[in-house]
Amino acid sequence: MQWSAASLVYFACVLPSVAQETSPARTSAQQSGKPANAAAAAPVRLTLQDALDRARKNSVQFQAAVTNAGIARQDSRQAFDALLPSVTYNNSAIYTQGAGPVAAAATGVPVVFIANNAVHEYISQGNVHEGIDVAAVANFRKVSAAAAVAKWQAEIASRGLVVTVTQGYYGVAAAQQKLETAKRNAHEGERFFKITQELEQGGEVAHADVIKAELQMRERQRALQEAQLGFLNARLDFAVLIFPNFEDNFEVTDDLHAAVPLPTLAEVQERAARDNPDLRAALAAVQEFNHGVFGARAGYFPSLTLDYFYGIDATRFATHTVFNGQRFSNLGSSVVATLGIPIWNWGATQSRVKQAELRRDQAKRELSLAQRRLLAQIRSLYAEAETVLNEQEGLNRSAQLSEESLKLVTLRYQNGESTVLEVVDAQNTFAQANGAYQDGAVRYRVALANLQTLTGVLTTP
Repeated sequence: MQWSAASLVYFACVLPSVAQETSPARTSAQQSGKPANAAAAAPVRLTLQDALDRARKNSVQFQAAVTNAGIARQDSRQAFDALLPSVTYNNSAIYTQGAGPVAAAATGVPVVFIANNAVHEYISQGNVHEGIDVAAVANFRKVSAAAAVAKWQAEIASRGLVVTVTQGYYGVAAAQQKLETAKRNAHEGERFFKITQELEQGGEVAHADVIKAELQMRERQRALQEAQLGFLNARLDFAVLIFPNFEDNFEVTDDLHAAVPLPTLAEVQERAARDNPDLRAALAAVQEFNHGVFGARAGYFPSLTLDYFYGIDATRFATHTVFNGQRFSNLGSSVVATLGIPIWNWGATQSRVKQAELRRDQAKRELSLAQRRLLAQIRSLYAEAETVLNEQEGLNRSAQLSEESLKLVTLRYQNGESTVLEVVDAQNTFAQANGAYQDGAVRYRVALANLQTLTGVLTTP
């Protein structure tokens, strides 16, 4: 039997789908009313703390800051190790051109190069080396301070991530609430449109009311589509933030409107003065550059190195040598002490000192700026959180009143006691009041997260 190319493509595309639709597992799932992959389709339910833990693992920016802090810690360890004695074991063999028997007999030197001890010389020695250098001590202190700066910068990144995750988390919750409100508004618009049609048929209202109701219904349908899009985008942006692989099958805990107390201003000021990462990083930076100035000035001081050698330095690669029938040991030790005294380097040390002082002065100015900025941020962010908290009760009350007003105005319209414009205005007021209530709740959560960047304490319900 001959098959055409089109037939082969058709069966290749259709048969797998037909087999899937008629498979026993799919048939039983359809009969039971449950999907075949119900376990895999179960959404991940996230709390804010779960989202923060996931974001810390998956955020590239935060992990980069953590990596930099880890690298700085290793730099500090290496600088400390440089202050300790080191041990190496060196092996070498020197083969030198011989002077010849005549020259050796005449001069008593068996080799051409006078620096060498023999034609064949073997060196196998352990070396214990220790350097006593003021610059190395200053470098260790500087690198340790730099590690502290990197540590606090990682803390800054962590707290900034808290703000981002909090905004995304409650943004998803608010978008979901707005979607529910938009669905309700769309349903209310359709219901009101039907009411106007029925009243028109009974001769109780003019056709203009029907037109206005239809316009309002279509506007509410468009608002519903926009709410659906906003909810989708909020979920996608949040999923990219917290999941290592793309995943949008999750739910957030509905605690957007849970009561969360605001700490007192005195508590915020106390915690910020003690745990503010920007201030700590600026202080560590000043310490780093202070040690940098000391390290640059260490270029004026002498340096001392000590080397202890133990092993062999002989004409045979062996621990013993036989000479005139007697056995001698090739093992021995030596100590070398070197004192380096700086004399003249064309002002390079003076230039390095001046350079380090300029960096230190700039770090002090940045510390002063961080202190002033902290005081301003405490007052500003606390005032914002307090203002939003005070507005929450009013926003909630406005949402409740707008809902009640919509019901009453609609009933009055059905009884011929209000106009269509009043109903439309009540619908718009209800949509705006509910949206403002959701936005206010998100704003308060973000304000608390911003305070956390100053205090380090995340307030959760």
